[in-house]
Amino acid sequence: MFLQRSSLFHSFVGLLVIFTIFVTGCSDTTIDQENTSDKDKQKVVTFSWPGDIGDLNPHIYFPNEFFSQAMVYESLVYYGEGGEIQPWLAESWDISKDGKEYVFHLRKDVEFSDGSLFNAAIVKKNFDTILDNRKQHEWVELINQIKGTEIIDEYTFKLILNNAYYPTLQELTYIRPLRFVGEAAFPDSQNTFKDGLKSPIGTGPWVLSEYKKNEFAVFKRNEQYWGTKPKVDKVVVKVITDGESRVLAFEKKELDFIFGNGVISQDSFQFLKNSGQYETKLSEPTATRTLLLNSNREATKDLKVRLALQHAFNKQAVIDKIFYGMEKKADTLFPPTLPYTKINIKPYEYDAEKAKQLLDEAGWKQVKGKPFREKDGKELQLELLFNSTDNIQKSIAEFTQGDFRKLGIDVKLTSQETNTFWTTAFQGEFDLLFTSTWAVPFDPHSYLASMTTKSENGGPDYNAQLGLPIKKEIDQKIKKVLLTTDEEERKILYSEILTTLHEQAIYLPISYQSNIAVYQKNISGVDFLPQEAEVPLTSIDVN
Repeated sequence: MFLQRSSLFHSFVGLLVIFTIFVTGCSDTTIDQENTSDKDKQKVVTFSWPGDIGDLNPHIYFPNEFFSQAMVYESLVYYGEGGEIQPWLAESWDISKDGKEYVFHLRKDVEFSDGSLFNAAIVKKNFDTILDNRKQHEWVELINQIKGTEIIDEYTFKLILNNAYYPTLQELTYIRPLRFVGEAAFPDSQNTFKDGLKSPIGTGPWVLSEYKKNEFAVFKRNEQYWGTKPKVDKVVVKVITDGESRVLAFEKKELDFIFGNGVISQDSFQFLKNSGQYETKLSEPTATRTLLLNSNREATKDLKVRLALQHAFNKQAVIDKIFYGMEKKADTLFPPTLPYTKINIKPYEYDAEKAKQLLDEAGWKQVKGKPFREKDGKELQLELLFNSTDNIQKSIAEFTQGDFRKLGIDVKLTSQETNTFWTTAFQGEFDLLFTSTWAVPFDPHSYLASMTTKSENGGPDYNAQLGLPIKKEIDQKIKKVLLTTDEEERKILYSEILTTLHEQAIYLPISYQSNIAVYQKNISGVDFLPQEAEVPLTSIDVN
């Protein structure tokens, strides 16, 4: 009898254990399914950038990145397709008859990401901290033209200028420095340029949620955003400095898309495009890829040397061999499709014999048995500075080094990471420098304005032009063209300025550059925005 009960008991216990395991297993499965379900609801898109996003302060420059600043902070007006100025944080605006006063009527439904209100008071506070540091922003001519600001009422703000300045609205669309941070973002000193931000609080569609310097940044969707909300919940930005490593990460599906200019080599772009496994896009031409020739250095101070370099550079070979014909040869500093940029000049065509002749005339002679030209016993060596994170610059630099060597020019390649590169560039410590114009909405007026100031936050052009005997004359004309209200005079001045720069051979235009996009098949909504530096993260979706 005992044996029977014992057997029955153990059978019962066994069934109970099996049942418990089954129930527990079902419970775990349900939790896993719920977790999977939650995860599926989260749409996350990942891409990479060559450098760190910086401290996300829209009122300062390096080491901040344009694209990340644009994710978090917004402007009063927006630069739309075809250059149309669209309402943004300002619903509308009025301009006085004399062009010196702009009254902006602000949106009343906008909050910062911390829930604080966007109004005229915070707009003025942001303008005030920017104007307290005018010297740091003088490359933006609008900053120099602002006489004062006023609060008309809670949602009406007035901007008062010293002169009628025709690009006012255009410059208000810039990603920096005229964008807005919330009250709680201000440091105790209230000076956002000198002391930074307490936290990155903006009105934009994204909020920084996680960050590890030089490794990654995670942005979550701003659920309080007043405008069209992003389609994905999170954006992960991985720092990958090397283009080939970026391609490998993309192929392993660690990245959903690659976007930008110079982020991968044209070889890699062609490889990914031809594979048929991914979607690819190429934007319309945005800016001009150029070599800046420093007129304030020993060899390149000579106009004949600069002219020789113009004729020595084989643009078509670069376009054919490095760009696979995807970029169009540039003969002028700005694409002729921009306002005021179509000028009647004779392009510098590739002519190796002409280059040799000009070098001879400049006193740089070939010496028998020696590879490089000499003058007064010194070899003709030029330092070419390029950004180590830009894969295209590296390819062109190596091509240039080999091509110029044939003419007896020793080109020393100097590669520096982004921040060091720009520091060196601003100091004028180069003979040749890879650079580009700034694209819309900056070109041509802001790029030209930056040439007139040695502001370290503008560009290296000021120092590179110091060796020109007509530097003051060029600067005066640039300042005049920005302030004239006479359209015909403006056209004439722009033509004279651009023609002079061409004749002085300071800029060696190579090609009109484009942005590239490569993305996985399950990604949609990838397109190019009017401002070259913006990444289309609001429209991107994961299918």
